Amino acid sequence: MVEITRRSLMGLASALPLLSLPGWSQAAEPAPSSVSPPATDVLINFNESPWGPSPASRQAMQQGIALSGRYPYKIQYRLNALFARQQGIPEDHVQSFCGSKAALQHAVVAFTQDASLVMATPSYEAPREAAEGRQAKVHEVPLDANHAHDLQTMLAVDPAPGLIYLCNPNNPTGTLTPRQAIEQALARLPKGAVMLIDEAYIDFSTASTCIPLVKEHPQLLVLRTFSKIYGMAGARLGLAVGQPALLERLETYGGYNVPAASTLLGGLASLEDPHLLAERKRHNQQLRDATIAWLQQRGFNCTASQANCFMVDVQRPAQDVVDALAARQVKIGRVWDSWPNWARVSIGDEQDMQRFRHAFAQVIPA
Repeated sequence: MVEITRRSLMGLASALPLLSLPGWSQAAEPAPSSVSPPATDVLINFNESPWGPSPASRQAMQQGIALSGRYPYKIQYRLNALFARQQGIPEDHVQSFCGSKAALQHAVVAFTQDASLVMATPSYEAPREAAEGRQAKVHEVPLDANHAHDLQTMLAVDPAPGLIYLCNPNNPTGTLTPRQAIEQALARLPKGAVMLIDEAYIDFSTASTCIPLVKEHPQLLVLRTFSKIYGMAGARLGLAVGQPALLERLETYGGYNVPAASTLLGGLASLEDPHLLAERKRHNQQLRDATIAWLQQRGFNCTASQANCFMVDVQRPAQDVVDALAARQVKIGRVWDSWPNWARVSIGDEQDMQRFRHAFAQVIPA
């Protein structure tokens, strides 16, 4: 019996028939329409998109329902191939997952078997939780004075780490670690260690992606997601980018658990939309910068975010402010133990941010 693997199927991607779905090449909506939450709460707590999937993506996802009786491998490989072409990397350097969190959790398990996880604090807590769940050692290194990853200290952890995790831009601060610092760290990466760069928020920023670096660095893994700027958080679609041998190690922990046909088609439509990223980046930047400016005028320090969230120093125990805002039906993000006076705020639509400012002014009067 011949075993068929992802690697053996990858070469078939270019031979697969293309699905003709009308509307996939339509331009992004000039002003993305807001998707109203089911309740009256302002939900700016999970870094979700207030606009949801684009119109072309919604249409493609609806058409995908009819294909749900079949396994969606053909569509999966078409998505991988399209993303690879857009990024200028080989097709076998891309694998899709049910959200980038799944790939991240697989990476933690795969690369901390006999070694530790090194990450920043505050940062996205999923890798720490995954490591602690299997009793792997976790080293958390504070962000530096510019709220970037302190890569020099992270590399110096002894014994050498198995996985170094960078979220760039960082969640929850939205701040960037310079590309030059990342390249210097890759050149000094300890033998056997893997660097994982989580670029969930990269499309909101002015930074260039680290994806091209995977061609020269066999121990580099880059994650991307459709949950943020593409507005598909509830659909669960993410990509892992790395050299084939690295991706193979992730597959041991569930690489074939691919998203549904509707999700994959929605991702394809999002990638094919030539105007969507720029339009949403502009809207997010305007709302984020206006909100930060309003807070700064009232005397509150904020992080220099290039994502769809930021941190604000509320000058008191932040959980009290989070609870007080929630009582006014405005839900903002969590509080990190290492920054107890800071709270994360996600960027919603104009009405969301107006309600946030109104409630914040009630909770902490000028």
